[in-house]
Amino acid sequence: MTIKDTPQEWEIRATDTPFVGNKTSVRTDDVVMPDGSVVRRDYQVHPGSVAVLAVDDEDRVLLIKQYRHPVRHKLWEIPAGLLDVPGENPLHAAQRELYEEAHVKAEDWRVLTDVYTTAGGCDEAVRIFLARDLSEAEGERFEVEDEEADLEHARVPLAELVRGVLAGELHNNCLVVGVLSLVAARASGGMDDLRPADAEWPARPFVA
Repeated sequence: MTIKDTPQEWEIRATDTPFVGNKTSVRTDDVVMPDGSVVRRDYQVHPGSVAVLAVDDEDRVLLIKQYRHPVRHKLWEIPAGLLDVPGENPLHAAQRELYEEAHVKAEDWRVLTDVYTTAGGCDEAVRIFLARDLSEAEGERFEVEDEEADLEHARVPLAELVRGVLAGELHNNCLVVGVLSLVAARASGGMDDLRPADAEWPARPFVA
């Protein structure tokens, strides 16, 4: 038996978009169930995101700390951001976010993992990259605003992040998934099997 997610689309009898925001919207679909009944499903429509687990030569992960209003917390996170343009190459977006949020560039990029963050209520798909061979970016720092103007930066040993995740002290989903995925890849000897940075991404198709 192969354990693999499979695409499938059930019939939609009616759809509505009761809310449209700056970056996301809310959609309501009337979906036909296998028994023929029709149920209403509300969910957030999201453009998709990228995140970067950037690891330096001392095996430290580059982190930022940012206020997240919905959960009333300042969370330690890895650099991440939206796919602002439909069909945008996710690697280019990840490189942009690493530069804008940390003023860092990386020479070695791989796909670490792809996830749906909250598949029961949102269609957001995130591609998490592993970035290595880090160096300071050239040029002026990106001008930040709003919550990003209050960012804190740190480089934290990978082992300390694993401890914090398992202790329930770190909660950002991309950080948690990225850190544990890297540890799993190393433990299985699968680092060489990580997908190339331009690997296909059916959830968010892009032009290479």
